[in-house]
This record gives sequence, C-alpha cells and structure tokens, in this order.
Amino acid sequence: MTKIKICGIKTIRDALAAMEAGADLIGFNFYKKSPRYVEVGMCRNIMSVMRQRGRVTCVGVFVNASIVEIRATMETCGLGLAQLHGDETVEMLNQFDGKAFKAIRLSTDSVTDSRTLADFAEARCGIAPVLLIDASVKGIYGGSGVTADWSGAAELAKKYPLLLAGGLTPENVAQAVRRVDPWGVDVASGVESAPGEKDPNKMKAFVQAVRDGQSQA
Repeated sequence: MTKIKICGIKTIRDALAAMEAGADLIGFNFYKKSPRYVEVGMCRNIMSVMRQRGRVTCVGVFVNASIVEIRATMETCGLGLAQLHGDETVEMLNQFDGKAFKAIRLSTDSVTDSRTLADFAEARCGIAPVLLIDASVKGIYGGSGVTADWSGAAELAKKYPLLLAGGLTPENVAQAVRRVDPWGVDVASGVESAPGEKDPNKMKAFVQAVRDGQSQA
C-alpha cells in the first residue's frame, strides 16, 4: 500500500487532522526560510500530543544544516527520520546510521549521476524510503507546488523505494501513483488553504485519492 507523508506541519490541530486523515508519515520543516518552518520547541510539543493519539513516523526536514544541529533536533523532538533536502553529500548522509534519506530535485532537463543516487540509497541501509524525488526549482528547496518529472521518477521507482513529492494535490495524486508507482507520496502545499496552513478536507481528499489511484492501477 502506498505510504502517505503530509509535510510542513506547524500546529497541533494540523498534526491531529493529518493523523485522522490517514497519514503514515508526518513531516516537520526546520528550514527557517520556509513558510512551513516550525521551531524545535513547538515540534516537541506537537509530537507529545501526537503520541497520545497513536503512532506515526515523524520526519524532520533539514536544508544544509550541520550534523550536530540535525542530531540535536532529532533527539530533542524524538524524530524517527531526517530528510536532507539541501545540497548534502553522501558522506554526510552516512553519518546518520540509516536514519536519514536524501531528497533529489529532479527535472526533465536535469542529469543526476546514477552512481551518486546509488550511494545515497545505500546510505539508507535498504530501509524504505531510500530517496525522495522532488521538482527542481531554482533557489527553492521543496514546497514549490511544481510537479516533478514523473517519467524520470518512474524509472527510479523501479530501482528504489522512493517518496514522490512535487506539486501533488488531491486532483493529480491518483494519476501520479498510477504513473510512477512510488513507495510513497509526499504533500505539503497541495493540501493547504494558505502557505503553512493545512486544510483537513484537502488532506482527507488527498488520502482518498491515493487509495483510488492504487485500486485503479
């Protein structure tokens, strides 16, 4: 069954709504330039409430942060995974003992070295997801609302259990699931009423659309 990650959670209300909608993974963005940025203390508070309601994998999203900062944030909040969404190297990824995965920004005119992709995947120790595929937008590290290269992502999905991100919405995610057949899908702006504000109805519609896409595959 396709996993669903709802990313960019900033409030307890949105976190609980995402869980109720059926999210398998919840993402917290620690990149200060993002409209979805959440402070470490707030994330810790949100997660303490979430733990009382059920179990879900929590992921911290980092952009060009230091190893020390990432580890400290993960420990303080109790995060299960780190998503490295900047220009991090394979060597850096290897410092997290399989608890971090790399986001790759993919476009129809981009060329990503297959050996580098394999190295990024290996650093995850074979545990899904091993990569996240996002759209390539100059100067923007995710949350752009731009659709990724589904054809390129589909080829990578044959080799790696990956999360597909980039411009996914309740209206197009079923098609994306059928086209790419990813391990999971990742949504942020596509289920918002305003930047950083999640819409409970859109989250429910997104999850339902993913399930519909699977049944039609």
